[in-house]
Amino acid sequence: MIKTVIFDVGNVLTEFGWKEFIRSFGYSEDICKRVGDATIESPYWKEYDRGVMNNDDIVNSFVSLDKELEKEIRETMADFKGILKPAEYAVPWIEDLKSRGLQVLFLSNFSERAFNECQDALGFLDHVDGGIFSYTVKLIKPDPEIYKCILDRYDLDPAECVFIDDLDENISAAAALGIHTILFKDKDSASSELDFLLNR
Repeated sequence: MIKTVIFDVGNVLTEFGWKEFIRSFGYSEDICKRVGDATIESPYWKEYDRGVMNNDDIVNSFVSLDKELEKEIRETMADFKGILKPAEYAVPWIEDLKSRGLQVLFLSNFSERAFNECQDALGFLDHVDGGIFSYTVKLIKPDPEIYKCILDRYDLDPAECVFIDDLDENISAAAALGIHTILFKDKDSASSELDFLLNR
């Protein structure tokens, strides 16, 4: 029996529109792609979410990947406001699940900068029962330890939980621990899959 629903945040409870965010600076498509490759698509982006490296070191690492675009990289990375947008369905979905007696949590790779600078996209936090942002525990998905962390913190039985995330590797890691999983593609299909699990 499912008792707890655990949501990812980026591209599940919020819209992580990073490509549009970079385009908003008015660069050419080629420059936008290069900036994206050097920042959000680079391995260093995960270090924001891990919460171990400081901001200057991370941005300097981005610059090292495309030194010709130092100005553009520093400009886009100066303020994260606008990189996340609220998903209109998030709060109604959470409230519907809670009205059915379910505990609702979140588990997200998320940086302290994004938390501080994207508050306008995080209105759902007032409606969930708790959760973990990766930067607070210095762990990121799909490391099994971050899933164990939320299971331990909220005294959860994996067999009574379902985890909803938009990335295969994160779903696979949760499933390996015995957690039910749903690969998020859109709200309607994920909601249908969730209802099927809840009604079994």
